[in-house]
Amino acid sequence: MDFLSLLGIIIALAAILGGNILEGGHTASLVQVTAFVIVMGGTVGAIMLQVPVRVFARSLRIVRWVFMPPLVNFEEYIGKIVNWSNVARREGLLGLEVIVEDEKEDFARKGLQLLVDGSEPESIRAILDVDIMVKEDFDLQASKVYEGMGGYAPTVGILGAVMGLIHVMNNLADPSKLGPGIAVAFVATIYGVGFANLLFLPVAAKLKANIHQQSRLREMILEGIVAIAEGENPRNIETKLQGYLI
Repeated sequence: MDFLSLLGIIIALAAILGGNILEGGHTASLVQVTAFVIVMGGTVGAIMLQVPVRVFARSLRIVRWVFMPPLVNFEEYIGKIVNWSNVARREGLLGLEVIVEDEKEDFARKGLQLLVDGSEPESIRAILDVDIMVKEDFDLQASKVYEGMGGYAPTVGILGAVMGLIHVMNNLADPSKLGPGIAVAFVATIYGVGFANLLFLPVAAKLKANIHQQSRLREMILEGIVAIAEGENPRNIETKLQGYLI
Protein backbone atom coordinates (compact mmCIF):
# COMPACT_ATOMS: atom_id res chain seq x y z
CA MET A 1 0.00 0.00 0.00
CA ASP A 2 1.36 3.41 -1.00
CA PHE A 3 0.39 5.46 2.05
CA LEU A 4 2.01 8.58 0.57
CA SER A 5 -0.64 8.68 -2.17
CA LEU A 6 -3.44 8.24 0.35
CA LEU A 7 -1.97 10.89 2.63
CA GLY A 8 -1.57 13.28 -0.31
CA ILE A 9 -5.26 13.03 -1.21
CA ILE A 10 -6.31 13.53 2.41
CA ILE A 11 -4.08 16.59 2.84
CA ALA A 12 -5.23 18.15 -0.45
CA LEU A 13 -8.93 17.71 0.35
CA ALA A 14 -8.46 18.83 3.95
CA ALA A 15 -6.61 21.96 2.84
CA ILE A 16 -9.25 22.98 0.30
CA LEU A 17 -12.33 22.12 2.36
CA GLY A 18 -10.73 23.47 5.52
CA GLY A 19 -9.80 26.71 3.80
CA ASN A 20 -13.36 27.05 2.53
CA ILE A 21 -14.73 26.60 6.05
CA LEU A 22 -12.21 29.06 7.52
CA GLU A 23 -13.42 31.66 5.02
CA GLY A 24 -16.98 31.14 6.26
CA GLY A 25 -18.09 28.95 3.38
CA HIS A 26 -20.22 25.84 3.57
CA THR A 27 -19.06 22.48 2.23
CA ALA A 28 -22.53 21.79 0.85
CA SER A 29 -22.15 24.78 -1.48
CA LEU A 30 -19.33 22.94 -3.27
CA VAL A 31 -21.51 19.92 -4.02
CA GLN A 32 -23.17 20.41 -7.38
CA VAL A 33 -24.28 17.29 -9.23
CA THR A 34 -24.85 19.20 -12.47
CA ALA A 35 -21.33 20.64 -12.45
CA PHE A 36 -19.87 17.21 -11.65
CA VAL A 37 -21.73 15.58 -14.54
CA ILE A 38 -20.62 18.29 -16.98
CA VAL A 39 -16.94 18.17 -15.97
CA MET A 40 -16.50 14.41 -15.52
CA GLY A 41 -18.73 13.44 -18.43
CA GLY A 42 -17.07 15.89 -20.80
CA THR A 43 -13.55 14.93 -19.67
CA VAL A 44 -14.08 11.18 -19.90
CA GLY A 45 -15.82 11.53 -23.26
CA ALA A 46 -12.97 13.60 -24.66
CA ILE A 47 -10.28 11.16 -23.52
CA MET A 48 -12.24 8.18 -24.89
CA LEU A 49 -12.24 9.93 -28.25
CA GLN A 50 -8.49 10.49 -28.00
CA VAL A 51 -7.15 7.02 -27.18
CA PRO A 52 -7.58 3.48 -28.57
CA VAL A 53 -9.75 0.98 -26.66
CA ARG A 54 -6.76 -1.14 -25.56
CA VAL A 55 -4.96 1.86 -24.09
CA PHE A 56 -8.08 3.08 -22.28
CA ALA A 57 -8.73 -0.40 -20.85
CA ARG A 58 -5.11 -0.64 -19.72
CA SER A 59 -5.37 2.75 -17.99
CA LEU A 60 -8.30 1.44 -15.93
CA ARG A 61 -6.34 -1.67 -14.94
CA ILE A 62 -3.18 0.11 -13.82
CA VAL A 63 -4.78 2.99 -11.90
CA ARG A 64 -4.67 0.80 -8.80
CA TRP A 65 -0.88 1.16 -8.88
CA VAL A 66 -1.32 4.64 -7.39
CA PHE A 67 -2.25 2.98 -4.07
CA MET A 68 -1.03 -0.59 -4.60
CA PRO A 69 2.08 -0.43 -6.81
CA PRO A 70 3.58 -3.66 -8.19
CA LEU A 71 6.25 -5.14 -5.97
CA VAL A 72 9.65 -4.12 -7.33
CA ASN A 73 12.37 -5.77 -5.23
CA PHE A 74 15.82 -5.24 -6.70
CA GLU A 75 17.63 -6.99 -3.83
CA GLU A 76 15.50 -10.11 -4.27
CA TYR A 77 16.27 -10.35 -7.97
CA ILE A 78 19.96 -9.71 -7.49
CA GLY A 79 19.97 -12.72 -5.18
CA LYS A 80 17.99 -14.76 -7.72
CA ILE A 81 20.31 -13.85 -10.58
CA VAL A 82 23.42 -14.71 -8.58
CA ASN A 83 21.81 -18.05 -7.73
CA TRP A 84 21.01 -18.65 -11.41
CA SER A 85 24.62 -17.88 -12.24
CA ASN A 86 25.90 -20.38 -9.66
CA VAL A 87 23.54 -23.07 -10.99
CA ALA A 88 24.69 -22.38 -14.56
CA ARG A 89 28.35 -22.70 -13.53
CA ARG A 90 27.78 -25.97 -11.66
CA GLU A 91 25.29 -27.71 -13.93
CA GLY A 92 25.44 -25.81 -17.20
CA LEU A 93 22.66 -23.71 -18.71
CA LEU A 94 20.37 -26.72 -18.93
CA GLY A 95 20.43 -26.82 -15.14
CA LEU A 96 18.25 -23.70 -15.20
CA GLU A 97 15.37 -25.61 -16.79
CA VAL A 98 13.81 -26.45 -13.42
CA ILE A 99 14.12 -22.81 -12.30
CA VAL A 100 12.30 -21.64 -15.44
CA GLU A 101 9.20 -23.58 -14.42
CA ASP A 102 9.18 -22.09 -10.91
CA GLU A 103 9.79 -18.45 -11.93
CA LYS A 104 6.56 -16.43 -11.71
CA GLU A 105 7.72 -13.20 -13.35
CA ASP A 106 7.05 -13.45 -17.09
CA PHE A 107 10.01 -11.34 -18.21
CA ALA A 108 12.52 -13.25 -16.07
CA ARG A 109 11.04 -16.57 -17.16
CA LYS A 110 11.40 -15.62 -20.82
CA GLY A 111 15.03 -14.63 -20.29
CA LEU A 112 15.77 -17.88 -18.47
CA GLN A 113 14.15 -19.87 -21.26
CA LEU A 114 16.39 -18.12 -23.78
CA LEU A 115 19.38 -19.14 -21.66
CA VAL A 116 18.23 -22.75 -21.53
CA ASP A 117 17.70 -22.73 -25.29
CA GLY A 118 21.34 -21.72 -25.74
CA SER A 119 20.68 -18.33 -27.35
CA GLU A 120 23.64 -16.05 -27.93
CA PRO A 121 24.05 -13.07 -25.56
CA GLU A 122 23.45 -10.56 -28.37
CA SER A 123 20.27 -12.38 -29.35
CA ILE A 124 19.03 -12.47 -25.75
CA ARG A 125 19.67 -8.74 -25.33
CA ALA A 126 17.89 -7.89 -28.58
CA ILE A 127 14.81 -9.97 -27.74
CA LEU A 128 14.48 -8.73 -24.16
CA ASP A 129 15.16 -5.12 -25.16
CA VAL A 130 12.11 -5.27 -27.43
CA ASP A 131 10.01 -6.63 -24.57
CA ILE A 132 11.10 -3.83 -22.25
CA MET A 133 10.52 -1.12 -24.85
CA VAL A 134 7.08 -2.32 -25.94
CA LYS A 135 5.81 -2.94 -22.40
CA GLU A 136 7.04 0.42 -21.15
CA ASP A 137 5.63 2.30 -24.14
CA PHE A 138 2.19 0.68 -23.78
CA ASP A 139 1.99 1.42 -20.06
CA LEU A 140 3.19 4.99 -20.57
CA GLN A 141 0.43 5.48 -23.15
CA ALA A 142 -2.03 4.27 -20.52
CA SER A 143 -0.66 6.71 -17.93
CA LYS A 144 -1.06 9.54 -20.43
CA VAL A 145 -4.81 8.92 -20.36
CA TYR A 146 -4.87 10.61 -16.95
CA GLU A 147 -2.48 13.28 -18.16
CA GLY A 148 -4.89 14.00 -21.00
CA MET A 149 -7.82 14.14 -18.58
CA GLY A 150 -5.84 16.65 -16.56
CA GLY A 151 -5.58 18.79 -19.68
CA TYR A 152 -9.24 18.55 -20.66
CA ALA A 153 -10.86 18.96 -17.22
CA PRO A 154 -10.14 22.69 -16.72
CA THR A 155 -11.41 23.52 -20.21
CA VAL A 156 -14.56 21.47 -19.69
CA GLY A 157 -14.95 23.24 -16.35
CA ILE A 158 -14.91 26.57 -18.19
CA LEU A 159 -17.57 25.23 -20.57
CA GLY A 160 -19.67 24.34 -17.54
CA ALA A 161 -19.15 27.85 -16.16
CA VAL A 162 -20.27 29.44 -19.42
CA MET A 163 -23.32 27.17 -19.56
CA GLY A 164 -24.21 28.20 -16.01
CA LEU A 165 -23.90 31.88 -16.91
CA ILE A 166 -26.07 31.36 -19.99
CA HIS A 167 -28.67 29.80 -17.71
CA VAL A 168 -28.43 32.86 -15.45
CA MET A 169 -28.87 35.26 -18.37
CA ASN A 170 -31.92 33.36 -19.58
CA ASN A 171 -33.55 33.71 -16.17
CA LEU A 172 -32.80 37.30 -15.23
CA ALA A 173 -36.50 37.88 -14.81
CA ASP A 174 -36.72 35.11 -12.20
CA PRO A 175 -34.36 35.87 -9.28
CA SER A 176 -35.03 32.44 -7.70
CA LYS A 177 -33.16 30.76 -10.54
CA LEU A 178 -30.14 33.03 -10.54
CA GLY A 179 -28.43 31.48 -7.53
CA PRO A 180 -28.34 27.86 -8.78
CA GLY A 181 -27.11 28.99 -12.19
CA ILE A 182 -24.28 31.04 -10.73
CA ALA A 183 -23.38 28.18 -8.37
CA VAL A 184 -23.08 25.73 -11.24
CA ALA A 185 -20.93 28.24 -13.13
CA PHE A 186 -18.36 28.69 -10.39
CA VAL A 187 -18.41 25.14 -9.02
CA ALA A 188 -17.85 23.70 -12.51
CA THR A 189 -14.67 25.76 -12.77
CA ILE A 190 -13.56 24.54 -9.33
CA TYR A 191 -14.23 20.92 -10.32
CA GLY A 192 -12.34 21.26 -13.59
CA VAL A 193 -9.23 22.82 -12.06
CA GLY A 194 -9.42 20.72 -8.90
CA PHE A 195 -9.77 17.33 -10.58
CA ALA A 196 -6.99 18.19 -13.02
CA ASN A 197 -4.42 19.37 -10.49
CA LEU A 198 -5.33 17.31 -7.43
CA LEU A 199 -6.23 14.02 -9.10
CA PHE A 200 -5.58 13.43 -12.80
CA LEU A 201 -2.11 14.96 -13.21
CA PRO A 202 -0.73 13.53 -9.93
CA VAL A 203 -2.13 10.09 -10.82
CA ALA A 204 -0.42 10.24 -14.23
CA ALA A 205 2.89 11.22 -12.63
CA LYS A 206 2.69 8.46 -10.01
CA LEU A 207 1.90 5.85 -12.67
CA LYS A 208 4.86 7.00 -14.77
CA ALA A 209 7.15 6.66 -11.75
CA ASN A 210 5.93 3.10 -11.15
CA ILE A 211 6.32 2.21 -14.83
CA HIS A 212 9.91 3.50 -14.96
CA GLN A 213 10.70 1.55 -11.79
CA GLN A 214 9.41 -1.67 -13.35
CA SER A 215 11.41 -1.02 -16.52
CA ARG A 216 14.55 -0.48 -14.47
CA LEU A 217 14.02 -3.83 -12.76
CA ARG A 218 13.61 -5.54 -16.15
CA GLU A 219 16.78 -3.84 -17.42
CA MET A 220 18.63 -5.21 -14.39
CA ILE A 221 17.28 -8.72 -15.03
CA LEU A 222 18.33 -8.41 -18.68
CA GLU A 223 21.88 -7.43 -17.70
CA GLY A 224 22.06 -10.33 -15.29
CA ILE A 225 20.83 -12.88 -17.81
CA VAL A 226 23.18 -11.61 -20.51
CA ALA A 227 26.07 -11.77 -18.03
CA ILE A 228 25.19 -15.40 -17.27
CA ALA A 229 25.08 -16.16 -20.99
CA GLU A 230 28.54 -14.63 -21.33
CA GLY A 231 29.85 -16.81 -18.52
CA GLU A 232 30.74 -14.01 -16.10
CA ASN A 233 31.76 -14.78 -12.54
CA PRO A 234 28.79 -14.69 -10.10
CA ARG A 235 30.61 -12.22 -7.84
CA ASN A 236 31.21 -9.87 -10.76
CA ILE A 237 27.57 -10.17 -11.76
CA GLU A 238 26.44 -9.30 -8.24
CA THR A 239 28.76 -6.29 -8.11
CA LYS A 240 27.50 -5.05 -11.48
CA LEU A 241 23.83 -5.42 -10.55
CA GLN A 242 24.24 -3.65 -7.23
CA GLY A 243 24.71 -0.48 -9.30
CA TYR A 244 20.92 -0.57 -9.85
CA LEU A 245 20.26 -0.12 -6.13
CA ILE A 246 19.36 3.37 -4.96
